Amino acid sequence: MKGILGRKLGMTQVFTENGDLVPVTVIEVQPNVVLQKKTAETDGYVALQLGYEDKSENRATKPELGHVKKAGTSPKQFIREVRSDEMDYEVGQEVKVDIFSAGDKVDVTGISKGKGYTGTIKRYHAHMLLETHGAGPVHRHVGSLATTGRNNGRIEKLTPMPGHDGSLRTTNQNLEVIKVDAEKGYMLVKGNVPGPKKGLVMVKTTAKKIKHVEPQALLVKEAE
Repeated sequence: MKGILGRKLGMTQVFTENGDLVPVTVIEVQPNVVLQKKTAETDGYVALQLGYEDKSENRATKPELGHVKKAGTSPKQFIREVRSDEMDYEVGQEVKVDIFSAGDKVDVTGISKGKGYTGTIKRYHAHMLLETHGAGPVHRHVGSLATTGRNNGRIEKLTPMPGHDGSLRTTNQNLEVIKVDAEKGYMLVKGNVPGPKKGLVMVKTTAKKIKHVEPQALLVKEAE
């Protein structure tokens, strides 16, 4: 499995040589720095710890400064791990977007957009009450809750109810990489990915069986 950190910039569209329109998400991927290399002998599993985006040393703690000093780099805003035995990198080396290529299948993980306090209809796609006379004053009410067959009015755990919606760690699986530009530091992924614009995302090799497909030839250069 391969993985790298980036930022979602937004969506656009490209065209193939056959004239098909392909909606894509633009992900900015600046070089990731390997901060630590974990092994089965010392840590019990194999992984690379990646750092993304520099931050001021004044905003870093002493343990953070000591940690990044071993990699010979500046403090990082985001630090994530990628469990992988395919990525042969040493501490201090940079991981760039060209580890992926057009046609690769990837899973993209991010924090979904926050929607605030919402009702059950928007949050869980529940059915509305009848919009006829006599159906009650509120048609988008949560409805009866204690209907599990018991007589003590007990509400079961995980019952769909109003509450805070969104802002959850979400993964969109099996997305196709349309284009990778290592010089300009971005990649195009078919379809949508979680999170708002400029949100942090993790792009990893898909967990599905098929890891690569025949890449699509683009007709024209997409808008920069």
